[in-house]
Amino acid sequence: MQVYKGLDIITNKISPQEQTLCGHHMISFVDPLVSNYTVVDFRNKAAALIEDIFAREKIPIVVGGTNYYIESLLWKVLVDTKEKTSPSPGRAADRRVELEQLDGRELHCRLSHVDPEMAAKLHPHDKRKVARSLQVFEETGIPHSEFLHRQREEEGGGPLGGPLKYPNSCILWLYADQAALDERLDKRVDDMMAAGLLEELRDFHRRYNQEKVAENCQDYQHGIFQSIGFKEFHEYLITEGKCPQETSALLLEKGIQALKLVTKRYARKQNKWVRNRFLRRPGPNVPPVYGLQVSDLSQWDEDVLKPALQIVESFIQGQQPSADPVKMESEINEDKRSHHVCELCNRVIIGDREWAAHTKSKSHLHHLKKRRKLDSKLSAAESRVNVTETQGESEGTENLGQDRP
Repeated sequence: MQVYKGLDIITNKISPQEQTLCGHHMISFVDPLVSNYTVVDFRNKAAALIEDIFAREKIPIVVGGTNYYIESLLWKVLVDTKEKTSPSPGRAADRRVELEQLDGRELHCRLSHVDPEMAAKLHPHDKRKVARSLQVFEETGIPHSEFLHRQREEEGGGPLGGPLKYPNSCILWLYADQAALDERLDKRVDDMMAAGLLEELRDFHRRYNQEKVAENCQDYQHGIFQSIGFKEFHEYLITEGKCPQETSALLLEKGIQALKLVTKRYARKQNKWVRNRFLRRPGPNVPPVYGLQVSDLSQWDEDVLKPALQIVESFIQGQQPSADPVKMESEINEDKRSHHVCELCNRVIIGDREWAAHTKSKSHLHHLKKRRKLDSKLSAAESRVNVTETQGESEGTENLGQDRP
């Protein structure tokens, strides 16, 4: 989100003063009204910058972030299609955006016909990924799954995609105890409010969003409008000055609490991504991950700064760092894209782990209990019918016997 101009506080952009300490790139250069700036556009611009930094004998540091965007810089995982985006407003929507307007099940059905392998890996509700796979096929004539197979089969490729673009890469993972992280994230939201978040929200809504809301064409799924922290204040922004002050205060507090909740949820998602994508995935194309504990900020120099500098310096010199990378048991047999259909709950589940979790969920067990109770009643009813029929046959036999001379 930091590539877009505006919403500097919400997207936690580095301050101009901090930017003078070290060169920063990819910040505030896309117009907020551009809704189809893609990961391909990001990768192309960032890759050129990385090459330029290397040419000047400097070390590029990717700070994240948005998971898929980081992956696009590490591996060959993307497919270029005909559509190209220029960071300017007023441009016609690309094919993926057009496809996303269709019904999710219709989209998934279309993908099933042209690329059944990819369709089996994607949930019908994940319209963005389904639309992207359809776009790849429409604009290249080649199934998306075929592109991915080709990338993984390249020399140095693996489960995550093609070979590493920069073989001498390392990852520094800053992590904290959950309680410390949650407390810090709540404080971050409070600090954002103190830094003028409300004024930023009002100004951005007035300049870029008010007209869209009035025309009932607001879209919180694309571009900067999907930023965590903007859509959470939707009710407050559209009713401010039009409702009692008490109601407005309640909506503001609701937005603040929603922002805190979504921020913590996203942080958990980021940590889960590191574990699943880097630590549990075997293969030659996964860079080493070095964990740095940041729960106690008073120990920053000892726990973070000094070991990070030692690790990076070792990599620059082509040596093995004294610190050991984080290791987790690889789950080789786990299929993260397996396709499961729970007819009981009328749901599609993607992934072995997700399927195992679903079968143990309260919702599934509740439906299972209801089904067993229904089956038990049907079985009992069938038994009564059978008994009645047997009795009728027996009575008929006795009657025949009594009538016999």
